Amino acid sequence: MNIQIEHLHKSFGKFPALHDVSLNIASGELVALIGPSGSGKTTLLRMLAGLLPADSGRIRFGERDVTNLGTEDRNVGLVFQHYALFPNMRVEGNVSFGLRVRPRATRPSRDEIRKRVQDWLKVVQLEGLEKRYPSQLSGGQRQRVGLARALAAEPDVLLLDEPFGALDALVRKDLRRWLRELHDKVKLTGVIVTHDQEEALEVADRVVVLRGGVVQQVGTPWEVYEEPANRFVCEFLGEVNALSAEAEDGGFRVGPAFVVSSNGHRFAKGRPVTVYARPHEIELCVEPKDAISLPCTVERTQLAGPTARFQLKRDDRDETLDVTLPHRDVSEQLAKLQPGAKVYAALRRVRSFADDT
Repeated sequence: MNIQIEHLHKSFGKFPALHDVSLNIASGELVALIGPSGSGKTTLLRMLAGLLPADSGRIRFGERDVTNLGTEDRNVGLVFQHYALFPNMRVEGNVSFGLRVRPRATRPSRDEIRKRVQDWLKVVQLEGLEKRYPSQLSGGQRQRVGLARALAAEPDVLLLDEPFGALDALVRKDLRRWLRELHDKVKLTGVIVTHDQEEALEVADRVVVLRGGVVQQVGTPWEVYEEPANRFVCEFLGEVNALSAEAEDGGFRVGPAFVVSSNGHRFAKGRPVTVYARPHEIELCVEPKDAISLPCTVERTQLAGPTARFQLKRDDRDETLDVTLPHRDVSEQLAKLQPGAKVYAALRRVRSFADDT
């Protein structure tokens, strides 16, 4: 079931929550909505669910216009952050609830309901727990029950609102990997809202970045991270260093270093601009290698498992930058990379943007 969103607008009083949002979601695709608080991602999800009306615009599920339909008429599955399970029902009762409350004409038989419950409990890896109450389950197990309940009703679209937000980091990591594997099996069209950027990049086929109710970029996880459309997306997704520079013919002067932007934007010579480099895109050297080497001083060194993190200060101005390298790449030079050491940051890849001010 594909989803078509056309010129959607939504305001709360004078506050514009969504402005002219258009988006096509292919059948079987899992799309993540991300953005800062107030960006409109939860509003958009609730409008897809039929929980909020649109001020204008249109929503289609396949060939069906669902813009003015309520939740009960859209055939969507909803999974919330706080599970929303019935505490007085066992697991099997929670999973079968959406089937048991259907009108008699469309309600499956008891045997069919029982079979579906068992099938979905097997899919979500909760076999043997059907007699337990929600209070007897872990947080991760409860969220799987919520997902099984949504899927058992055979929805056309699955909507997930911060489904793992209430769980600890380790459980969250395991569940998002499991969710991706599950989606690959069932191929149900899904939309997930999350504040966790790593989660979005890991589970989604495509990512929609929102800001102030406006879509900033739509693309694969690789595209939005490696090829951000503007400064906001670049700064919002992952760690990045913002470095003061000056435009020159064919590139930028960052202090004594000369670099060329990877995304090809050009500015008038002499114009002050900002260029961006992610911590893992910078090489750390004790001697200058070429024109892209920026002299710096080490302010802090931190070893964190397989990575080494360095905080540097530019020698030419009061500006810091972070560098992250594999531990094995710098292990032999660590003695020379302690606080106070003079080093060179080789800016292997930088980005610039046309909206630079």
